[in-house]
Amino acid sequence: MLDLIVRNASLPSGEAGQDIAVKDGLIAEVAPSIEAEATEVIDAAGHLVTPPFVDSHFHMDATLSLGLPRLNESGTLLEGIALWGELKPDLTVEALKERALALCRWSIAKGTLAIRSHVDICDDRLLAVEALLEVRETVKDYIDLQLVAFPQDGYLRSPTARENLKRALGKGVDIVGGIPHFERTMSDGAESVRLLCEIAAERGLMVDMHCDETDDPLSRHIESLSHETQRLGLQGRVTGSHLTSMHSMDNYYVSKLLPLMAEAGVHAVANPLINITIQGRHDSYPKRRGMTRVKELLAQDINVSFGHDCVMDPWYPLGSHDMIEVAHMGLHVAQMTGVEEQNACFAAVTANGAKTLGLEGYGLTPGCKADLVILQAGDVLEALRLRPVRLTVIRRGQVIAETPPVQSQLKVLGNEAIDFLK
Repeated sequence: MLDLIVRNASLPSGEAGQDIAVKDGLIAEVAPSIEAEATEVIDAAGHLVTPPFVDSHFHMDATLSLGLPRLNESGTLLEGIALWGELKPDLTVEALKERALALCRWSIAKGTLAIRSHVDICDDRLLAVEALLEVRETVKDYIDLQLVAFPQDGYLRSPTARENLKRALGKGVDIVGGIPHFERTMSDGAESVRLLCEIAAERGLMVDMHCDETDDPLSRHIESLSHETQRLGLQGRVTGSHLTSMHSMDNYYVSKLLPLMAEAGVHAVANPLINITIQGRHDSYPKRRGMTRVKELLAQDINVSFGHDCVMDPWYPLGSHDMIEVAHMGLHVAQMTGVEEQNACFAAVTANGAKTLGLEGYGLTPGCKADLVILQAGDVLEALRLRPVRLTVIRRGQVIAETPPVQSQLKVLGNEAIDFLK
């Protein structure tokens, strides 16, 4: 007796009419017309069934704080950082937890069951660290939440960041973060990359740095990050997030940079909603799009995933933590409208994100964890176009969220229906 069978599913690979059998929280079999009984049977009715969505880059400590203490009127990254600095003295653990858990409820309903969140460690009280460690424990049965020790004010620039980062890691934060382009000088930025990667190597941790989140083509800390990854043997454990300066770099330099990144096995994370909003703010016209070179990175076999980055915080006033919305924006900004390109954008919020986070047992093959999302769409392209309802969200073989299907009812004007409404 199986625990669950999801029948008549369409898969992201394009296969239709597939059944997914679940036993003990794992996928036992995927095949057409599985002949077996189960405690629970769900008819996917031909709808798309995918592994859960993955947010590779987020800031849960700042989420849902929009308007506190005021709005970001310029829309710039630097005003957002300044706003967060103004808010930090008024933070409390309970308020941080309340906002983060509210966001997690949105995430579950949207089928986003894996999140990597950066947490600011430049507040000496480490309130955000304390709050998000508690949130991680609270949501562990629903969401895989990774935390990055993020020195928002600069690892070398902030006088207490070095000690605070070590304290955060000691409390159980998973990943070493950084922001080299926010250091006082380019050389300080490169030095911060070296020091932070050495900490990760010593502790056996992963690295995820806000790297070159600027329009400045001379901000080249991803080169340093790739070098340190090679030097310290961190291949596959290092992520460069944003990488927006690459948008403005000359093609010759990028032709050298991309092979270096590929050789180092560095993951790249783009944040389409935020990169298209924040970058290019100093341009008149023409305005740069700002997002990194997603197509070119993928062409070099560099793993690229997408993050939501912000939801209703000092940097971004919108958002609902819908990763399909992120992929939808990404394919527009990167001009990835070909069929395979659209599929690649969907992978950037699913399988590629799982690879960035190093998730084990992710996927739709036997032996994988039975984490599934049924969408009100027939295939990946339709899902990207419609950003549909998540009909059912399943975690370890158990339903954790359901949303009724959406169907519009057209009303007839007058006494008789016009032909096109019949």
